Amino acid sequence: MNSENFSLSEKIVSSSYIRQGSQARRGHEQLIRVLLEQGKCPEEGWSESTIELFLNELAVMDSNNFLGNCGVGEREGRVASSLVARRHYRLIHGIGRSGDIAAIQPKAAGSSLLNKLTNSVVLDIIRQAGVRSASSCFVVPMATGMSLTLCFLTLRHRRPGARYILWPRIDQKSCFKAMVTAGFEPVVIENVLEGDELRTDLEAVQRKIEELGKGNILCVHSTTSCFAPRVPDRLEELAVICAKHDIPHVVNNAYGVQSSKCMHLIQQGARVGRIDAFVQSLDKNFMVPVGGAIIAGFDEDFIKEISKMYPGRASASPSLDVLITLLTLGASGYRKLLSERKEMYNHLAKELGTLAQQHGERLLHTPHNPISLAMSLSGLQAHSDQAVTQLGSMLFTRQVSGARVVPLGVEQTVSGHVFRGFMSHAEAYPCPYLNAASAIGITRADVELCTKRLDKCLKSLRKGASPGASGATAPPSGLEEDQGDAA
Repeated sequence: MNSENFSLSEKIVSSSYIRQGSQARRGHEQLIRVLLEQGKCPEEGWSESTIELFLNELAVMDSNNFLGNCGVGEREGRVASSLVARRHYRLIHGIGRSGDIAAIQPKAAGSSLLNKLTNSVVLDIIRQAGVRSASSCFVVPMATGMSLTLCFLTLRHRRPGARYILWPRIDQKSCFKAMVTAGFEPVVIENVLEGDELRTDLEAVQRKIEELGKGNILCVHSTTSCFAPRVPDRLEELAVICAKHDIPHVVNNAYGVQSSKCMHLIQQGARVGRIDAFVQSLDKNFMVPVGGAIIAGFDEDFIKEISKMYPGRASASPSLDVLITLLTLGASGYRKLLSERKEMYNHLAKELGTLAQQHGERLLHTPHNPISLAMSLSGLQAHSDQAVTQLGSMLFTRQVSGARVVPLGVEQTVSGHVFRGFMSHAEAYPCPYLNAASAIGITRADVELCTKRLDKCLKSLRKGASPGASGATAPPSGLEEDQGDAA
């Protein structure tokens, strides 16, 4: 209620009570005012009542919620189900206009304000997470792969003669398909083995630039977050190479926001060389439903150019989900989650290392990977040719999700390209292994239950017990298809 309505209320209920209620209302409004003034994630999280008040205030600014609105167009925000309307807080119009996902909608001032605020709050979090010189970002209602495609399609207009994308190999289908879908030819740069780690072959990148010619190369497409034993690309060196040859650089940072190391690599790459855009998943970094990503960069004009490439309006759901989440957590709450994730990484490494030793295996030494870990399965393979893939199935049927068992010698064709040693990021990695990741939201209970069940599975396989005892079916490696998006 406004001040006039509060005054009128004093004629009905004791003025002292009304003033108390008015003060409480001003408390909510003060939080909203600061958000509108600063455009930053609040330090402390908001209550659900404040968030719902804010969203309702936004919703009444959209034309579909105007009292007496008379819509005679083809897109008037009509929703048949009241359940659907409530699910979206009656913010029905989506975001953007037909020519620009970041544009203001005349029919939807509230949804447009939601969109602008979300992008501003997310940029603040990206800066706090380590990429302090990021100048612009926007939330796009597509997962990481399609968001990368949008970046490549935008670069096409800047480099119309380019045909190739240089891509240090990472065995993950969607980022490979992102390049093919955009109409480009991926040039796969095989990784080099350093100890247990798979690292960027910088000399091979240089050779390909000289061989293909820099004018024929759309960009270098590098990766931060990845499954061990692959580690983040050498972003600083790649950025310097890109700057030297005037070649754009797009970074797949799918779940890297939660890692200070990954974010530091992006910040340093932009400082010493060239990074044009970096893309990250909403669900993997902010624990919201799948279906959104953030495209960010250091040149505001280029990020705007990408946003204008998106055809048509877009769903506001990803923006709404991440804004609600960040307002709930506050900056301090998100930092706490990041800190807890680091602690759980150390705990997971310790538990997996102990378990590996007990079973004659070892935790692979991958200090440059801040999220994913890998445990060798050489002894298990020696015990039985089928035991490695059976382990994946056993874990899957025992409700251990996300564990990734990688056998040797797998061959996979993706969009016409044959990958040998698929899932291991190399044609011939020295040993089979199991992946586990310490991602945001993981708990100590998750780690302990996972290692307990893994221990039982390994003991069962070594004794020759039937892997199909549970009666359930699963992918032979235990790798669910959507795990591929995590790279």
